Amino acid sequence: MDSNYKTTKKNRFKFITPNWLTPPQVKAYTTTRYGGYSHPPYDGFNLADHVGDDAKTVAENRVALSQALNLPNKPIWLKQIHGNQVVTANIDNSHCAADAAFTTMPGHICVILTADCLPVLFCDRAGSRVAAAHAGWRGLANGILETTLQRLNVSPQEILVWLGPAIGSQAFEVGDEVRNCFIDFLPQAEEAFKPSRENHWLADIHKLARQRLTHQGVTAIYGGDYCTYTDAEQFYSYRRDKVTGRMASLIWLEE
Repeated sequence: MDSNYKTTKKNRFKFITPNWLTPPQVKAYTTTRYGGYSHPPYDGFNLADHVGDDAKTVAENRVALSQALNLPNKPIWLKQIHGNQVVTANIDNSHCAADAAFTTMPGHICVILTADCLPVLFCDRAGSRVAAAHAGWRGLANGILETTLQRLNVSPQEILVWLGPAIGSQAFEVGDEVRNCFIDFLPQAEEAFKPSRENHWLADIHKLARQRLTHQGVTAIYGGDYCTYTDAEQFYSYRRDKVTGRMASLIWLEE
């Protein structure tokens, strides 16, 4: 287990808790497959209602999530579209098309769903604002991290970022067009790609995120060591299984 992570077990559920030197009022977790009620191929703790799982079962899983973590309110679930839209985490924006949510209000829960894409959690050093972003390669290229930083509206040096479980560089093969769009924006992105076969590359999505955050002036970046593709027991992976569930990454401020 990497030193940037700790595992929390609450009853039969298993959560990954970021270890990132935040104020105590900042609460953050990423779920795993452990626990829950979903049947194969979604077994067991699928929290997505758009992947073909039984709707009643997903609802039961979401209730179990709230109970296991003693959540102060219902999470603000988004309709993720691989874009750069960021919304305020309030009930009016529940299920709207966006790929990140932020809040300065205690008890409002930012959440995103992933199964290979990169979950990115943000807070400021004062513990006055938090955000969660869904960053697949399209979202990264579209500027979801940069837009989230803008909405947080504090100096980048005051921001802490945690990179959650995502597909690892040994499994994430992309074509020339993906590599080129990153290098065109930031030349040092070349370091995040290794040749695999003709016109194809193995991409390091964690490194790509770190580069773009660093380019914006963020210096406190944690996490980035779990691979969803290779750890089938713990994580869902769309690229590995095609039909599968989703993990949730949540962050909020306590009262």
